[in-house]
Amino acid sequence: MPMDKYSAVWVSHSSMGDFLKCPRCYYLHNVYKSPKTGRKISIVSPALSLGSAVHEVLEALALIQAEKRFEKPLLEKFEKAWVRVSGKRGGFTSEKEEIEAKERAKEMILRVERNREPLAEKTIRIKEGHNGMPPNFFLSEEENIILCGKIDWLIHKPEDDSVHILDFKTGRNEENGESLQLPIYQLLLKKLQKRKVSGASYWYIERDDKPVDVSLPGDEESFERVMSVAIQVKKAREGRNFQCPRGSEGCFDCSPYESIIKGEAEFVGVGEMRQDLYLEMSR
Repeated sequence: MPMDKYSAVWVSHSSMGDFLKCPRCYYLHNVYKSPKTGRKISIVSPALSLGSAVHEVLEALALIQAEKRFEKPLLEKFEKAWVRVSGKRGGFTSEKEEIEAKERAKEMILRVERNREPLAEKTIRIKEGHNGMPPNFFLSEEENIILCGKIDWLIHKPEDDSVHILDFKTGRNEENGESLQLPIYQLLLKKLQKRKVSGASYWYIERDDKPVDVSLPGDEESFERVMSVAIQVKKAREGRNFQCPRGSEGCFDCSPYESIIKGEAEFVGVGEMRQDLYLEMSR
């Protein structure tokens, strides 16, 4: 089968995560388009907005020479990033709720500022895909499946010319051991750059002063785990089979999107990925 990025099934950590939680959630978030605007739909929330602002500040540092990364206070950059998620557009239903979330985010930024050593080393970057798409490659040409993803931070280890994955965590829960995130990163790095991957760490910024090392799966295990879910996604799309595990009553993951379709959510703007943003009225 010839490679065709326009007809291919695209999968990522977030989209496959949606599918594993609830196929109906996957459909409404990743496939469905509003009849009125022709755009996909997305739910805004304080947790997502907090994470987005913190990641924006920290990931941008990788574009700056190592010795100059902290010349400007990170809080100045954070204030500019927060403007984009302030108010209802960020999922905040009250000034109090936003203030509390913003203070949490500021503490994370200050923690990084105080413990900057992990971000002081040289980094490498993976080239973006065509038209600003995330880095991607054909996971399977035969199945016409493309895997895409963006890695927070890649530390270059000059002693053996390898790369070390660093992922920033802004949530309160630890990453599940069944997560596909590291297998996806492993596959992206193997395909899109030539250095070996020597390790990986999660930095739970709200609680830890340093990143925590985590084990990387092997290449074969990574491929099998990711491919297994990707095939499930492809079959669901081909059969238009996107049933919620809880049936017609819906679940925690798909119900917010159902509320949009029913007109029970408030439109708050258009996101950077050209998706319609909605705030749940029941919040």
